Amino acid sequence: MSKLNQPASEPKHDVFQAIADPTRRSLLQLLVDQEMPVNALSEHFPISRTAVSKHLRVLSEAGLVKERKVGRETRYRLDAEPLRELQRWLAYYERFWENKLGALKRYVEADAGGSSSAGEK
Repeated sequence: MSKLNQPASEPKHDVFQAIADPTRRSLLQLLVDQEMPVNALSEHFPISRTAVSKHLRVLSEAGLVKERKVGRETRYRLDAEPLRELQRWLAYYERFWENKLGALKRYVEADAGGSSSAGEK
């Protein structure tokens, strides 16, 4: 399917793929409170400006960053809305672990209550 046939609202990268890279996660952290141009973002990484731009493109294609032109400069800002998908996915596992840890706690407490005299004679 060509780029022309692809729906505009459909991201090229999903959120999970976009945040899988530590550099991209760091870029998102830098953009939490402020809009920044590539030059300013690049100063925070030991990689080329071109490499930072490629990471920003992946984040943009996943909908995690928005860009706007200011003169000749492109500035990037965080759009956290797509992270809700990640939040929903993690919430399931959070409930899963809460249930498992709750069951473990009940088991340990029940076992501790019945074996307090096991070592005594």
